[in-house]
Amino acid sequence: MIRVGLTAERVTLVGAELADEVGLEHVTMSAVARRLGVKDASLYAHVRNLEDLRGRIALLGAEEKTIRIAEATAGRAGKDALVAYANAWRTYAHDHPGRYTATQLPMEIDPELLARSPGPRRAIELTYSMLRAYALEEPDLTDAVRLMRSSLHGFVSLEAAGGFAHARPAEDTWVRCLDALHTLLERWPEHHEGEPA
Repeated sequence: MIRVGLTAERVTLVGAELADEVGLEHVTMSAVARRLGVKDASLYAHVRNLEDLRGRIALLGAEEKTIRIAEATAGRAGKDALVAYANAWRTYAHDHPGRYTATQLPMEIDPELLARSPGPRRAIELTYSMLRAYALEEPDLTDAVRLMRSSLHGFVSLEAAGGFAHARPAEDTWVRCLDALHTLLERWPEHHEGEPA
């Protein structure tokens, strides 16, 4: 029997809130059921299993992060857009650490649910669109996307784990890293003969 008021969306949101509080790895079906005040079995009318729930949390996080990035970068280009994009990414990771973690992990997500969720696709479109201002063409454009994603994810992950113990403020380093990333994107190295395209 499906409990009135309980939906897949509500179960996902509670799971996401829990992930932000205790970490995605500590989210269990039992913990979500306790938070909702229902028995574990009630959840299975709305989500298939824990993997399905985590996939739904990832899609929710992707949608939320993409909205923030889209709003931050609207009407901007070049370095201005890059900085706005990066700051929106970092702020989301700080505000929603569990959801952010979910967006970075490979997950088994129901293909139909994925097809109805614009977040991941829109995130890719926004990223490529923002970087096209640097006049990069394939395969350099994809390489630049991977470099940027690695840089932003690496920084926020190390920051969240307390990996920056030096006295220099992380904020100052963040600003300089974005300066360096912008400079690299503007002066992207050319391919040399014999290198993979």
